[in-house]
Amino acid sequence: MERYVKQSLCTVLMPVGSLILAQQKISGKIVKSGGAEVNPVLIVNLTNNERVQSDDTGRFQIEVLENDEIRFVKEGYYRFSKKISKEDLDTPLTISLQRMEIEIPEVKIQYKPTGNLAKDSQHLNESSKVQNLKSEMSDYMYTPLNEPLPNNTISKTFTGHDFKAGQVDLLGVFKAFSGLINKATQPKITKANYFETQDFLARVKRDINLDFLKRYGMDDEQIDKFLLYANKTRLLAKKYRKNFKDDVVEFEIKVAFGEYKKLNNLEGTLNNKD
Repeated sequence: MERYVKQSLCTVLMPVGSLILAQQKISGKIVKSGGAEVNPVLIVNLTNNERVQSDDTGRFQIEVLENDEIRFVKEGYYRFSKKISKEDLDTPLTISLQRMEIEIPEVKIQYKPTGNLAKDSQHLNESSKVQNLKSEMSDYMYTPLNEPLPNNTISKTFTGHDFKAGQVDLLGVFKAFSGLINKATQPKITKANYFETQDFLARVKRDINLDFLKRYGMDDEQIDKFLLYANKTRLLAKKYRKNFKDDVVEFEIKVAFGEYKKLNNLEGTLNNKD
């Protein structure tokens, strides 16, 4: 009886021992196109469900058997699977991962303007984040400098005697005083409401020569659409409704139109008309 038990136990343990002896560790390195290391990468043995992670240099080590399938997973890269051959057990692996392409969805503008500024402006409104960013940038551009500028003057070692030293520069004092008065009388820049914007755009159409827009075949409805665009991108009503200067406003409108005609491919329209 004892002899039979020993024989049975050996019969059971022999396959287990063979499996343990056959289990091996393979090692390797994970790179991307160009040979740079990729880390960290998850390595999964799909056969025994063992999981390891590569180190900072892209190197890894995992237990496998011949014919096991291992998979390499990294966010932003295509998954890669490999079936382990007998040769792979003796040689370190080099695994190359390919980065996934990022597709940008196509944006289609389906709204057709009606010519009603109040209605069309609702469809041209930008997100609140973009509006706040532009408002902050505009305020920053019109805010006086808080940091001193570098002094780009010649050292006194290389200059002659200053005959004005100790004298009061009356002209400079007068200019500084005039600057303070002009700054105090400048209107404060604030956000325009709907009615202020409409009044400003009406004044633009009345006081600014917009004939150059008609050369591109634009009718009144299309001109209204462009003026909404110019007001949004250049903050015209906010900056100039209280201090309307024809030459400054006209310059801002032409700058805005330079970008607008590129977005709407109006160059070809002008060439065809000419």
